[in-house]
Amino acid sequence: MIENTICAVATPLGEGGIGIVRLSGPQALSIADQIFQTKKGEKLREIGTYQLRYGKVVDPLSGQMIDEALALVMRAPHSYTAEDVVEIQCHGGVVAVQEVLSLSLKLGAELAEPGEFTKRAFLNGRLDLSQAEAVIDIVRSQTRLGLELAVDQLEGSLSGRMKAIQEPLYQIVVQVEASIDFPEDDLPEVELQEIAETLQWSIQELNTLLATADEGKILREGLKTVITGKPNVGKSSLLNTLLNEKRALVTNIPGTTRDSIEELVNLRGIPLRLIDTAGIRQSNDPVEQLGVARSLDLLQQADLVLHVLDRSEELTAEDFDVMERTRNTRRIVLINKVDLPPLWEVEDLGDVGASPILETSLLQENPELAGELADTILHLVGSGRVQAAAGSRAVITRTRHKQALEKAKGSLQESLATLQGGLPLDLIAVDLYAALEHLGEITGETVRDNVLDRIFAQFCIGK
Repeated sequence: MIENTICAVATPLGEGGIGIVRLSGPQALSIADQIFQTKKGEKLREIGTYQLRYGKVVDPLSGQMIDEALALVMRAPHSYTAEDVVEIQCHGGVVAVQEVLSLSLKLGAELAEPGEFTKRAFLNGRLDLSQAEAVIDIVRSQTRLGLELAVDQLEGSLSGRMKAIQEPLYQIVVQVEASIDFPEDDLPEVELQEIAETLQWSIQELNTLLATADEGKILREGLKTVITGKPNVGKSSLLNTLLNEKRALVTNIPGTTRDSIEELVNLRGIPLRLIDTAGIRQSNDPVEQLGVARSLDLLQQADLVLHVLDRSEELTAEDFDVMERTRNTRRIVLINKVDLPPLWEVEDLGDVGASPILETSLLQENPELAGELADTILHLVGSGRVQAAAGSRAVITRTRHKQALEKAKGSLQESLATLQGGLPLDLIAVDLYAALEHLGEITGETVRDNVLDRIFAQFCIGK
């Protein structure tokens, strides 16, 4: 049982219409009663759950009024954390909110760690781990599709799928263990064919889920899209075109962009993390060298590369070096400055593989370019698959989930091979236990404390 009471500011710091200080734990009501006076003189501990009262926040030592406010009471287990929770809603100024927080801490509450409210919801059984992770995904959603996916997971879409896969595996374990431990009893005979069919079905279910991992990652984290090329080929102009604003400086001086610039674009429901990089070339300028090194690092991390080439300048070794570096990455080759006399043809690029090629002039008014490029990007990343993934409810969005499913699949395959090899049933049970443990990592049934700490450290304070 959790014995301490935590508190934190649950709204962003700064000026605003409202600021909320949240308390959760066994002393939440008593602490709130000491600093909050209702208009009618009621005590918060005397009112029911989901009740709101108007009053004022008062320093219990000096009697000085801090602010007028509302107090919302949510009694255990009918709250976000499944504990007694009080939210004091005052004016959104920095000082007023901090004063309410300070009073709560003086009266015995402890300052909440990042994600501690959600962690308590998990530890108290109100959410499983996949649902808890969905909370931060909702907070960080960049597009409507990403939000829908996170909400589905919060409602238990992934948890339900895990239970559906786990249940028949538990039944097999029970059968196998019973036949081993009680051989003399008149128990139903273990049907090896039924076990094999269940294992094959479970493996197929895991394959179906694993097939959504790439699309789920795109919806949750965005498509890391690196704009690359030599200096002065039009990279920053391309960024400005896609953003429809003058975000990056554009000059005819090579090397204007010394560091990467990152912006987010909602591309028809898919978050596109656009990164404009420093031009790749040999340079004696130490600052520019750092920018080029960072550009090369970003190329290795990219989900998609937009390689910009200047048709009015001769192709150089740097152009072909970038082409080679990005050969195995999703890539669009964008040939710029086609309004100027060309010094090379598309055929001079050699084998570009499956990379689409677009020709344009980024310095001219071209309202169709953004739409054409968007269509090309969506086709390249398989927007239909991404859209389908978002509509399928149970989707793998995290590397942690993917790794757990891959380990569970491996254990099930070992179990099936053991069964088909005619080996003893107790060996089948060993691999089944391992598979169930890996599946339990997703919902938190078997997760380790250090994993929990890493997960909830990603949250903001107050959530």
